[in-house]
Amino acid sequence: MAKYMLVSFKTCPWVQRSAIVFREKNTEFELRHIEPDNRPDWFLAISPHKKVPALTIDDKVSLFESNAINEYLDETITPRLHPADPVERAVNRAWTDYVPTFASIVTATAYADTETDYNKAVEQIPVPFERVEKALEKQGSGPFFNGAKYSLVDAAYAPFLQRYYFLDRVKKLGHIEKFPRLKAWMEALLARPSTHSFPPAEFEAMYRDGLKRRNKWVSRFIEPARAAAE
Repeated sequence: MAKYMLVSFKTCPWVQRSAIVFREKNTEFELRHIEPDNRPDWFLAISPHKKVPALTIDDKVSLFESNAINEYLDETITPRLHPADPVERAVNRAWTDYVPTFASIVTATAYADTETDYNKAVEQIPVPFERVEKALEKQGSGPFFNGAKYSLVDAAYAPFLQRYYFLDRVKKLGHIEKFPRLKAWMEALLARPSTHSFPPAEFEAMYRDGLKRRNKWVSRFIEPARAAAE
């Protein structure tokens, strides 16, 4: 069996996508954390963009960018998470390609410097939510994107739906309740063990700590960690 090492920051959602795929495939891997402000030379040597994730295989080959890593894992390790049908697979890939747009809008409140910027970011969230809601209506009855079978699309969106959930608990956003299929999908993904690299309450506390360090406008609403985990 190949030896895999996945390099990450502790709360990076893009690496989380690949860690989820490893867990869905019941494949052992090392999840090695580095600090964003102290990226070691050995990491810079294997990551052309100087970003996480980076994946090493047998200490020889290195891959980068989460979509490319996940496609590689799905092609080389069973069970396959992509649909067998070429059209369904293309639809899945198209919705995975939408993730950067979805993520940037859905989590933008975490980076707003002022209340005005925060409110503008909140107003934009229904746009990607509505698009994904319509996609879920076409795809099936759930609980996952393709219905009963878990896919790479589920792994791709889980970290960002999780972060919306965290932000909604810092300061109520009140959007996802208007999109019942999306809300059910988020709940199914949050309940899935593969989503979590850390115990959920511990990870939420880590995420909140990150918000505090960035010192953006929303950070003033963060409660003590103990209260947040209750």
